[in-house]
Amino acid sequence: MRTSWTEWYGQNRRDLPWRETKDPYCIWISEVILQQTRVIQGMDYYLRFVERFPDVCSLAEASEQEVLAMWQGLGYYSRARNLHAAAKQVVAIHGGVFPTTYAEVRALKGIGDYTAAAVCSIAYNLPHAVVDGNVYRVLSRLFAIETPIDSTQGKKEFQKMAQELLDHENAGLHNQALMEFGALVCVPVNPDCQHCIMQHQCRAFELQLVTQLPVKSKKTAVKELFYTYLCIYSGNSILLQARSADNNIWKNMYELPLIEADHLLSSEELLSHSFLKKPGKVTLNPTPVDYTHILSHRKINARFYKIEIPEMESISDSGVVSSLERLSEYPLPRLITRFLDHHFLPFIQISGNKKNW
Repeated sequence: MRTSWTEWYGQNRRDLPWRETKDPYCIWISEVILQQTRVIQGMDYYLRFVERFPDVCSLAEASEQEVLAMWQGLGYYSRARNLHAAAKQVVAIHGGVFPTTYAEVRALKGIGDYTAAAVCSIAYNLPHAVVDGNVYRVLSRLFAIETPIDSTQGKKEFQKMAQELLDHENAGLHNQALMEFGALVCVPVNPDCQHCIMQHQCRAFELQLVTQLPVKSKKTAVKELFYTYLCIYSGNSILLQARSADNNIWKNMYELPLIEADHLLSSEELLSHSFLKKPGKVTLNPTPVDYTHILSHRKINARFYKIEIPEMESISDSGVVSSLERLSEYPLPRLITRFLDHHFLPFIQISGNKKNW
């Protein structure tokens, strides 16, 4: 079984930059980026990130705002904040040298069992099995395991099995082969079982359970949010506001001025809102632009109003006034950049300043 995976991997693995190094820092960055992110999207982010922050010390020395700006568009921004915090830990506790034991790596901010096992096995060949979504899928089908993978029992059962199957002499190779096999062959939908090298050992194929595995038990309720955004601008300047550090969504990032309510505000409601009384006379675009933005466990209904004012000084204390040229210095949620990219910049007809989001 081990030989089949590793031999298959040697012939079919994708050429990815983080596979050409044993640097634990680069492997760590790649693993965090690829959480909740497809490889094709994560590739460019990885290359840009390690170019700007080539080692753990450069990451630790950067400001959180810059790290978040580099992460912009990837989502799940807690990953970037944890990376930054963990880099500072490495500098403070380990003198800027990435730790070499599983326990020390696992103790870093934001690093769980999977990431610690991946970094330690790939960089140092330590005998720790990885269990990610791909591994859950392969093992559940291979052994026809119906224990829910999101249950406490399931997590323990699959971790134990993965550890028992691990090739201790080639832990890093084994882990990468198993994950790649799940990513390319034993895929979630329409796996090519007829040409699978593991078909003769796969209990799910034998029992015709492939489409039913793996099993999940929990369904997290999706919370619906209503955000009315004000795109307040004058000439080449635009008003931004910082998200609170207490916010669970996009904390410490920047956005357009926001009114959160239990519904999206109409033009009439907006014109009577206290926020618009300060600037004095405003020109409100009569047709709002609506978006839907899906996050894990949240559905954001967003409405954007474009509001032109004579000059920004009257509301400069309501946020941060930025020129269009300097927008890239601020970490902005994808929802905001979607709007700016498609509606705001063309609306005010600023040529040559359109940011390449």
